[in-house]
Amino acid sequence: MLPEITKDSVSTESAPPYPLQWRKRIYAMLGLVVLLIAVVILAISVDSPYIPFSTTFQVIFSKLPFVSTSSTWSPGVEKVILHLRMPRIILSGLVGAALAVAGATYQGLFRNPLADPYLIGVSQGAALGAVIGFMLPFSWGMWNLGAAPMFAFAGGLGAVSIVYSLARVGKTLPMTTLILAGVALGAFLSAITTFLMLRSGDTLHGVYSWLLGGFSCVSWTEVEISLPFVVIGVLFISLYGRSLNVMQLDEEQAQQLGINVERTKRILLLAATLITAVAVSFSGIIGFVGIIIPHAVRLIWGPDYRFLLPLSTLAGSIFLILANLLARTILTPTVIPLGIITAFLGAPFFLYLLRQRKRAIF
Repeated sequence: MLPEITKDSVSTESAPPYPLQWRKRIYAMLGLVVLLIAVVILAISVDSPYIPFSTTFQVIFSKLPFVSTSSTWSPGVEKVILHLRMPRIILSGLVGAALAVAGATYQGLFRNPLADPYLIGVSQGAALGAVIGFMLPFSWGMWNLGAAPMFAFAGGLGAVSIVYSLARVGKTLPMTTLILAGVALGAFLSAITTFLMLRSGDTLHGVYSWLLGGFSCVSWTEVEISLPFVVIGVLFISLYGRSLNVMQLDEEQAQQLGINVERTKRILLLAATLITAVAVSFSGIIGFVGIIIPHAVRLIWGPDYRFLLPLSTLAGSIFLILANLLARTILTPTVIPLGIITAFLGAPFFLYLLRQRKRAIF
């Protein structure tokens, strides 16, 4: 018989861990920050054509505030670094962070390590919106963006809004009903998307490339638009780390411990869906990031969401930057769609999770 979980026992478990555990996790975050900086410089340099690390570092260092250095590089190299590669790398880092944090949030809400950011129809709605944007007979856009990202963002949010309205029962939001509504609507939207792709004609190649994910044509405009959404969304979700810890017990017990469960679910679903929709609208459908990164962090540093969320942010950025670098360099000059790389890396890990879950059940 399982021991009874009381308020006192939960308060003890959710209290700050021993100083050694805190230090280890803080050191891990600092280490990942250093690794992220190193990965950014690596990705800028190793991309084709190769630029020496020293030149990359000097160009970036020269743009820091209150730093004055003499230019020993050509204007063309500086343009490649600052206007071609850096926006692409920064956006890939933002997308990786958004998908990883959204995945961790959904896994906490559904209490299932196999949940991902696309579980309740974001990807299907975004895909339908992108296809409509590609098929428009006229050019349309805002903030120097094409129609596809704008329609993808609207489609992702619209799909989740429909799923939420279908799943809501009075003032409650049953998680099982939400998943079932997401699966049903996702299948319906996927059917519409497939039909439109068959009718898309000359735009089929662009639609298919977008669906496979990537950062081929990225400028600072995309970075400037997505940065506030992702940063504010990730920070906002991180404030609910303790609430997610308590909600891992049981919704009824979490309610008894002072957590407004229904309001917390609505807030976290909205925040996670928003950053996912922003990520998908600029990158296309990139799978497995929201599954493998939170679970890998959980295996290494533990399930405490107060640390899981920031560690997933950094790890997701590092992973997607490296995956994008691999997609661009493994078959130079051919650029492999990023979704293929993440699926190739993530599918074996996903099968490992399924096997571990099977062992836990039986």
